[in-house]
Amino acid sequence: MTFRIDTTINGDRTVIDVDPTLTLLEVLREQLLLSGTKEGCGVGECGTCVVLCDGEPIASCLVLAGDAAGCSIETIEGLADSGELSDVQRAFVRTGALQCGFCTPAMVLTATALLREDAAPDAEEVKKALGGILCRCGAYPKILEAVLEVSGEGA
Repeated sequence: MTFRIDTTINGDRTVIDVDPTLTLLEVLREQLLLSGTKEGCGVGECGTCVVLCDGEPIASCLVLAGDAAGCSIETIEGLADSGELSDVQRAFVRTGALQCGFCTPAMVLTATALLREDAAPDAEEVKKALGGILCRCGAYPKILEAVLEVSGEGA
């Protein structure tokens, strides 16, 4: 049994039939082939599955796809504009804030949401915003540097 949801994904209206037991993460990766969103723990603890829902970071592994009906979902694939990386993505590349890349989409999306809300957060605000995302490589100093660079607070 499936049901139809109508949502916006990366700026495009999307109508899709989904199994009611599937999470937003599963639908994004398996049905829509948006593989930038990663599954880490599957229980909302590591933060690697973060996407933006109506501009707010959410753990997509904890949200049933049906609950995304009517929402505006933004994944890492939606940040680039006409093939051009966003300011946050460019800063991550410039500072070397990505290593294995597993947490990078979630970090970039969460930083983007923060910077949309507060264009000049200080280091503590950035740390607090990104605190729920586990970086297995320990790239936290470079990630902080990248976000502060975009905010104008960096060196």
